[in-house]
Amino acid sequence: MLTEKQFLTYLEDANESFSGWDFSFLSETGRVQNQLLSWSYGSMVMSLVHNAQSMLDMGTGGGEFLSKIKPYPQTVFATEAYLPNIPIAKKRLEPLGVKVVQIDDDSNLPFEDRGFDLIINRHESYSPKEVRRIISDHGVFLTQQAGGTDCSQINEHLGVPSNDEFIHWNLNYAIEELRDNHFKVNFSKEEFPIQRFYDIGALVYYLKAIPWQVPGFTIEQYIDKLHRIHQLIQSKGNFDVKQHRFIIKAEAI
Repeated sequence: MLTEKQFLTYLEDANESFSGWDFSFLSETGRVQNQLLSWSYGSMVMSLVHNAQSMLDMGTGGGEFLSKIKPYPQTVFATEAYLPNIPIAKKRLEPLGVKVVQIDDDSNLPFEDRGFDLIINRHESYSPKEVRRIISDHGVFLTQQAGGTDCSQINEHLGVPSNDEFIHWNLNYAIEELRDNHFKVNFSKEEFPIQRFYDIGALVYYLKAIPWQVPGFTIEQYIDKLHRIHQLIQSKGNFDVKQHRFIIKAEAI
């Protein structure tokens, strides 16, 4: 009886607000933990920012990351496609001198040719051809991506097929695309760290915040399968899934 009450209580986490790209509701309470990667995207960005004159952050979310990497180059722009994030990013970044630009088409960005000598991108889609157009010769493009098999065990447990549209998206494919668009890859790595959920509420919150993992997700539709995952967590102590991450540092040539 206690476990059923816990289950229903955890499901109430779906009503907790989520804004920008802030998972502190889960991470700061330790309800979700991620295995460490062998690289640090943030440290790599910091080492590049100091040598840049102009910079673009693609897919800034609510500006959480970008707001923490000052001092900035002389010119800094940020793009965001998710409408609810736009006012959050503007409120956080524009007082710092960052121009936030709303976009809806990766292949048609509102920037001049060769306008940036540093472009950073964390878990955001991009067009290699368009990135090459707006980056200066010998400019640096740094991207960390979630690969096509990311957290596929969630889909398996919920009985939902993974999105075949992105199954090809991995390090080798991304490298070939960049090379075909006149980039030289200077550093790359791919890993599959574990993401661990310690209660079903944390998983529900995550799925609400990441709607592309299980499109159209609702608690009501998946209540039985969520309950089975809850029982698994109660017996094992956690629910593990494999993330899919890769990073590329490339120079425009």
